[in-house]
Amino acid sequence: MTRIDAHHHIWRPTSASAAAADLGPRRRAHRWLDEPDMAAVRRDFTLNDLARETAAAGIDRTILVQVLPETDETAEFLALAAGTDLVAGVVGWADLTSHRVADTLAALRAAPGGELLLGIRHLVQGERDPDWLNRSDVRRGLHAVAAAGLAYDLLTLPHQLPAAIAAVRALPEATFVLDHLSKPPIAWGELQPWASLIRQLAAQPNVFCKLSGMVTEAERGHWSASALRPYADVVLEAFGPQRVMFGSDWPVCLLAASYEEVVAVAEELTAGLTEAERSEVFGGTATRAYRLT
Repeated sequence: MTRIDAHHHIWRPTSASAAAADLGPRRRAHRWLDEPDMAAVRRDFTLNDLARETAAAGIDRTILVQVLPETDETAEFLALAAGTDLVAGVVGWADLTSHRVADTLAALRAAPGGELLLGIRHLVQGERDPDWLNRSDVRRGLHAVAAAGLAYDLLTLPHQLPAAIAAVRALPEATFVLDHLSKPPIAWGELQPWASLIRQLAAQPNVFCKLSGMVTEAERGHWSASALRPYADVVLEAFGPQRVMFGSDWPVCLLAASYEEVVAVAEELTAGLTEAERSEVFGGTATRAYRLT
């Protein structure tokens, strides 16, 4: 079985100490990393760094996900991915609200490594409008993403799930992938209304879910498999293993756990599945959702 990490990042922030390029992107401002609680990850994280982590954890291939709302970053990620066998593809960024979004997607596809563009993501979690996904310009952009044969990663918070449900229902021809379980309130141990909304979302056959980002939603420094299990169980029951995929969310996960710990807890949370079902979570689902070759 090819084991896939379906969600990670790389970055070289301008606020970090200078370091060698080392298969890394060019330096960019990451203002979110300037927050005091981000100090542990305010440094360079490159593909070579990732390769050491994946080798130790038994991960064969990965999917690199956008960090900044910049098409230049996406183009650079595609070129970097083309130079390594580790990265199977890239989930990039494009302005969904632009009338030229289809042209942007075509340009990314034509750029070096463009064949590795798997999907598009926007930081919906940062939008003040909880109904942002239902705006007419956003819907037009989502149609363009689907027409290009790309998946769309949903990065939402629980209060934005109703809009996500409406968008998924309105675009049955599109493939959606929910990141980080929509960031449930694990630190507070609350399941509702998140769990009910997740089940409504999962009722739509064109949406998948990443088993990712959980350790950083738990109480900082006090996460455990038992605290994460109720949330993992909800998505595994609602989506089924055939629509759930593992993602590390490295290096963000380092705020709470090491790469190997994140892989290990995902294995523990899926230990009750059959071997075939675990193969789906750790590779098969990502292969289908992102149409990997």
